[in-house]
Amino acid sequence: MVDVSRTFTKRYRRGQPGSPKLEALSLAWLAEAPDGVRVVSVRAVGPAHLELEHLATVPPAEGAAEVLGRALAHTHAAGAPHFGAPPPGWDGAGGIGQASMSFVPNGGLSWGEFYAAERVLPYARAADRAGALPPNGLATIESLAQRLVDGLFDAPQPGLLKDDPAARVHGDLWTGNVLWTDPLWQGDRPWTGAVLIDPAAHGGHAETDLAMLALFGLFGLIDLLDAYHEVSPLAEGWRERIGLHQLFPLLVHAMLFGGSYGQRAVERARDYL
Repeated sequence: MVDVSRTFTKRYRRGQPGSPKLEALSLAWLAEAPDGVRVVSVRAVGPAHLELEHLATVPPAEGAAEVLGRALAHTHAAGAPHFGAPPPGWDGAGGIGQASMSFVPNGGLSWGEFYAAERVLPYARAADRAGALPPNGLATIESLAQRLVDGLFDAPQPGLLKDDPAARVHGDLWTGNVLWTDPLWQGDRPWTGAVLIDPAAHGGHAETDLAMLALFGLFGLIDLLDAYHEVSPLAEGWRERIGLHQLFPLLVHAMLFGGSYGQRAVERARDYL
């Protein structure tokens, strides 16, 4: 049996983006999705910490990636009111890792407008100020941002969302935020083997979560994508848009860590000009 009395305490440093309350609201919002991916449960919320359920990780089981793909399709399909929408009950700023992240309080933006204004340009300009972009790199990204605003890359959400404009996305879905756990941890719920942690949840495009998984790699990624597409067909051309959706996490990393991330971000942007 699983020892449900064990917990893990996550502490927030003074000045760290986000807050324990926001993370708890984000996890609750993701957990509400019918048939969606399991997320770590919150035991207690303090001013500067979260007490979370302890997760014992194990190697992923055979077929676990396919089950995760199907569940992720349902999480996205739970939807959000609009692009940039925060989890219900939150009206402040957000965070992704060690970077701040904006929310959009009201609807009205297309995906391209939202992505350019809230997820591309702020981080590109910050990375440029930090000297993390190559010469003329910011101009390249700004040219792409105009094409985004013009709607040249707007695409429908996957099939399960039907007419909903925005998906309910995890927002920071790299491999380190997917934990493979013992199936007993799921209790009487269908086991995916995967549990999501550390969200930057908001209303976004489902393809962004999938692109981030592809950027940093995940066990069984091809099987996951095939299973996702079977349950909730992705819009035509989704593979060609992967690099576009990867621009956001690359720019966040360029701003925070420098290195080759800035060059990679500019190369991705150039692919769409």
